Amino acid sequence: MRFLKVFFALIIISSSAYSWAQVDYQISITEPEHHLAKVRMELNVAEAKALTLMLPSWRSGKYKILDLANGISGFSAVDAQGKAINWQKTEKSSWTLEPAAPGKVVVEYTVYANQLVERTRHIDETHAYINASSYLMFSQPHKAEAVSVQLEVPEGWRSFSGMDKKDNEHKFIAANYDVLADSPIETGINQHHNFQVDGRDYDLVIWGEGNYNAEQMQKDLAKLVQQTDSIWQGYPYNRYLFIVHATDGVRGATEHLNSTVIQRDRFTFAPRANYLEFLGTASHEIVHTWNVKAYRPAGLVPYDYINPNYSSLLWISEGSTSYFQNQLLLRAGLMTKAEFYQDLTKRLHRFMHTPGRLVQSVAEGSFDSWISSGGDHGANFNVSIYSEGYIASWLLDELILRQSGRKASYRELHNQLYQRFAKTTAFTAEDVIQIASELTGEDQNLWWQQQIEQPMKFEPEQLLASFGLQWQRGKERETFTGITAEDKSGFALVQRVERDSPAWKAGFTSEDLIVAINALQLKGDLSHRLQDFKAGDKVQVSYFRQGRLQHQQLVLADKPKGIGKIEPVAKPSRQQKAMHKAWLGVEL
Repeated sequence: MRFLKVFFALIIISSSAYSWAQVDYQISITEPEHHLAKVRMELNVAEAKALTLMLPSWRSGKYKILDLANGISGFSAVDAQGKAINWQKTEKSSWTLEPAAPGKVVVEYTVYANQLVERTRHIDETHAYINASSYLMFSQPHKAEAVSVQLEVPEGWRSFSGMDKKDNEHKFIAANYDVLADSPIETGINQHHNFQVDGRDYDLVIWGEGNYNAEQMQKDLAKLVQQTDSIWQGYPYNRYLFIVHATDGVRGATEHLNSTVIQRDRFTFAPRANYLEFLGTASHEIVHTWNVKAYRPAGLVPYDYINPNYSSLLWISEGSTSYFQNQLLLRAGLMTKAEFYQDLTKRLHRFMHTPGRLVQSVAEGSFDSWISSGGDHGANFNVSIYSEGYIASWLLDELILRQSGRKASYRELHNQLYQRFAKTTAFTAEDVIQIASELTGEDQNLWWQQQIEQPMKFEPEQLLASFGLQWQRGKERETFTGITAEDKSGFALVQRVERDSPAWKAGFTSEDLIVAINALQLKGDLSHRLQDFKAGDKVQVSYFRQGRLQHQQLVLADKPKGIGKIEPVAKPSRQQKAMHKAWLGVEL
């Protein structure tokens, strides 16, 4: 009997602790035409001591510090009796409360939501996009507690999220703040389509009008997700949500735990080339559900939210995702081999014209992802975790295929990352090296040091030949200066100058405004104007720099016209055919 009393006492304690350990949020869309919402946050404190509430300074999937607290105003706090709690703002994203006694704390504040371009928060008369990182505060002591989010929205709105619903159409629950912050909500006037693949539910929610075909989109997404088993054995989700924003002046996408948001200008879902971009983005995001969500570099565990999470492996998180995205489209029959080769041509051409590849390694580029660099400095001295990360993934794939006798590939390496680290979601460079070594039967520490921790070195033609491909460039040539410029109504605003190019050597830099060539007003596109000359010609360029008119001689060079074309070699060997099939899953 005494045992039973203790047992039931423990149940009561456990039950009350569970109900105590929950944070409840309410978001009320009060003035959608002014992008405003009211947030109410309720939580319980166990003792009367300082409690700091924080709004994240960045969101997952965007390795950049954002001014998310700039939309917060009207902060207030009261206890269960409605008595005001003393508080003060202690940092740009932190509010410290001084509750006088244990019990309920109720916090209210207003959110201004007009940052759709960052995929953080947006409210208007037709919808609200809610990434919790930019709406909902948290405290470290309560971060692991269960949460609920109740929406108060205009009549006729429908709400969707990767989180589970509870009690009504507009209430969601999550196990903790981390799940909440990685499960955006789309509510408003939208289209909804549902489909099933391999026993899993998929939702497609589209906000906005445009030149898309929703039925075709749904069919193609179903074909896409069927191909994930070509990389991974198993799923990290039972339900997945595609959120699509078709509007104006936005682009990009962000991955989340079991959902994604994809943004495109409303009239860029057609023709074919544009629609392929959309499918490529969707494929990129579905790959992310494994790569960086189910398993991610140790540097990203746990998310800090206030300070950067540094990692030298972000090239795997982003570059490898880019590497796999078109392979899934190809296997699904949504992209032709010619289209795949065309995309590969663009990527190689971009790589060869990124001088930063000779300066920075992909490991360094990963760590520096939090630093935003542009102008002349960006591509001239840095690499992209996307572009160069793609190439690094391809190099490692070729290495594994070749040294394993095509018994393994980079896909198997990622499957192993999933199988070994899906529960801990934390892997290191040493783990990746070890898996690569196991798959090839050779120690890959030296390769990693030479290609990942140092600037990559390889010959594109040799890499292509391994798979029976060649890079064909036409004989026609065009003038080359190294200048990338934007046409400004008859003038050319220099955006970037490629390092060691003719323009670089002549001293041109970003923000120079070119107005004339050989004393004649430009009156058009700079590259077209320079086609009147040939390599070796010397031209006088007139330009404004910081408002002062200057003149500089420029010696022109030339380069093959266009980017060329990657295509199969005329007579591929049996080895090349086998490598191509093992690489992409399709015949050469």
